[in-house]
This record gives sequence, structure tokens and C-alpha cells, in this order.
Amino acid sequence: MNKSLTKARIFTLIALGLLLYFFVIPAVFTHDVVELTRAGKADKIPAISYKVWNFYQKGRYVSPNTPKDAVGDLKKMIEEDAELSAASTPIWYVALEAPNYPKEAFPEGIPVYYHFDGFSGDVHEMNTINHFIGMDPMERGAPYLRAIAPYALVLVALLMVLYTLYNSRILDWLMWLPVLLPVIFLGFYAYWLYWFGHHMHPWGAFKIKPFMPTVFGDGKVAQFTTHSYPTIGFWILLAISLFSLLAILAKRKARRAAGQTA
Repeated sequence: MNKSLTKARIFTLIALGLLLYFFVIPAVFTHDVVELTRAGKADKIPAISYKVWNFYQKGRYVSPNTPKDAVGDLKKMIEEDAELSAASTPIWYVALEAPNYPKEAFPEGIPVYYHFDGFSGDVHEMNTINHFIGMDPMERGAPYLRAIAPYALVLVALLMVLYTLYNSRILDWLMWLPVLLPVIFLGFYAYWLYWFGHHMHPWGAFKIKPFMPTVFGDGKVAQFTTHSYPTIGFWILLAISLFSLLAILAKRKARRAAGQTA
């Protein structure tokens, strides 16, 4: 077997493994957990969703408002009516700091984490702050995209499986989807930040003009200091992107070695 073709398959399988473990499996097996709980239909949540959610919550940020006996246990979280979060790996985070949120009570400020399929962190507290300045709650952002995210991730994973099995130029082009995942996420993230900042409501207690929230770095909104930075999921997306690109290049090299047109 051509060495470059073997490398292409290895690179693809590494990218696929990262995508499955950190994004596809948690997104698929915990899909609709938050929505079903909010709708009072927790009895509809499959048993496997409890196990997957509990597993992926290990080591995650825990809000000071979460009952200590319920941390990391989906069943107890539901019983305590605690705030639930997405189980997939968070990609980006925003934290707010203000004098009325002392470091002793909120050592990390008010952080929220953005996932492909939802949010985590102090979402309720962040929504309260947003309401104060006349901004919509976070759930208004990309509702359809968050709903289809698990299915889209499965399709990308299937594409990568096909790429390891078949030598097709069409698949070469389609493999640019996992390569561009970090850019795709950032594009939607920036767009929805713009949308929130330019759809302010008059009922806010503190009136501010339409603005563009900080996408990357530190900023200021009213009396709040904001921090917006990538977190572990974004670096994993970059790794997936890199290995996918290496797979494309290796397969093209294999094709040239076989005397085919790239």
C-alpha cells in the first residue's frame, strides 16, 4: 500500500477520534436533555443520557449556585432544579467581572461557555445581566443551529469514515468541512454576538447604544469588564482541522505517486 495513502488514513482516523470523543458522542447521547428537563419531561430522557452526561461533566466548571450534593449527577441536578448545561466540549468562553460580583463568591467572574449544541456555566446569571442592559437571553442565539448540531457533527464524522475507505476527489473537497470547523464556529459566534449587540431592547434598566461585543480579548460593557477567549474545545477543533488537512495533502501525494491528476 502507498505510504502516503496510509498516512492519509491515519491522519483521518486521528481527526475522527477527536471529533467523536469530544463532540459527537456527548452531543448525540445527551441531545435534548436540557430541553426535555425544562419542558417537565425528564422521564423521557434515556438511561444512557444520564451516564454520558455524568461522565462528560467531570472536571467542568461548577457554578457557585449549584447544590454541592448534585454536582456531576444529572438525576440529582434535575431533582434539585439546578441549571443544566451542554455535555459536549466547550469551545469558547466569556466571563464578566463587576464590583457587585466579588471574587470571594465568583472567583472566575460570571463565566459562560459556548458549545456547538448549547451553553454551560452561569447562563442564568448571564441572562440576568443581559436583561439589565436590554439584551435578549442567550437561548435566543442560533436556536436552529444548536438543534441540528448533533446531526451535522454525525454527518461530518460519516464523511471522515468514507474518506478512509474511498479514494474520491469529491471526498477531497468535502474533507475541507472538518478543516474549516474552527472558522465555521467563529463565524457563527461573531455573527450572533453582533446580532445580540444590535438588537437591544428599551426595557433595559441601563441604556446603552448598539455595540459589537468583544469576540476575542478583553472589553467593557457598562460597568462590566468582559473576557472572551477560546477554551479547550477550540484547540481540539484546531487539531481536527490540522489532521484533516494533513490527510488531504497525503492523499493528494498518493494520487500523484500513482500517476493520477490531483
